[in-house]
Amino acid sequence: MNRRISITLFAAVLLLFASCKSQYEVLLSSNDVDAKYKAAMDYFHAKRYMRAAQLFESMAILTSGTARDDTVQYYWGLSNYRNKDYYTAESNFVRFLQNFPRSPFAPDAAFYRLDCLYRSTYRWELDQLPTRSCMESINQYLRERPADDIHVPACQAMLHDLQDRLDRKDFEAGKQYYRMEDYPAARTKLRNVLKNNADNFYREDILYYTAMASYHYARLSIWQKQRERYLTFVDDYLNFVGEYPESHYRKELDGHYRQVQNFLGKDGTAPETPEEIEK
Repeated sequence: MNRRISITLFAAVLLLFASCKSQYEVLLSSNDVDAKYKAAMDYFHAKRYMRAAQLFESMAILTSGTARDDTVQYYWGLSNYRNKDYYTAESNFVRFLQNFPRSPFAPDAAFYRLDCLYRSTYRWELDQLPTRSCMESINQYLRERPADDIHVPACQAMLHDLQDRLDRKDFEAGKQYYRMEDYPAARTKLRNVLKNNADNFYREDILYYTAMASYHYARLSIWQKQRERYLTFVDDYLNFVGEYPESHYRKELDGHYRQVQNFLGKDGTAPETPEEIEK
């Protein structure tokens, strides 16, 4: 008997579930705008964003040209955004801004479109073309919005993060030569990074590896070339400590500098032969 009751209850639950699903599907294909609109809003506020997006999409044509037109289009994009479908949401917001540039939803739509672009960018190790494109869009948005716009701080934070990715990619490209022990190439690449962007977020690290590259290049050079190349390290060292006297790299670089000074001698001239350094 108990087993029969359990089976009956299970069947009832399945029937109820099927009925609910059927009701949604019927609503999705219906032309009852009021019912669809209410259900879509209910789903949205219940955080069931996929169903909300499908309902808003299904009524977009039905509400075209009506008072609800911009609301439906906006919440269609916002539902996709909240559902983390950023590619579709960005397309929604682009279309919305083209069709309703003066809508009260337009400022938020413009920001959410930027956020979609931002969330679609890649880690610093990967292609940064989307990063640059996103930064251009954000900068354009900031030029067009007042300084007290509610979204300005978030946009500035996005720009900072995106610039960090570009700066790190440039820094790591130079550092890779250092890892490969191609010290002349590392120094040249790292110096070019700062030549192209003096405000690189990784400036301290870049100057450190520049000095280390020149030090190791001199250390591994033939005797006749060492003096000239150690003097290059001295220049790089002085540049570094002039900018970052309290750096955590300072102790290591100071040690190398003392070694180089001992090699060069008090007057800054190196011994002419290896034997002279013993005298």
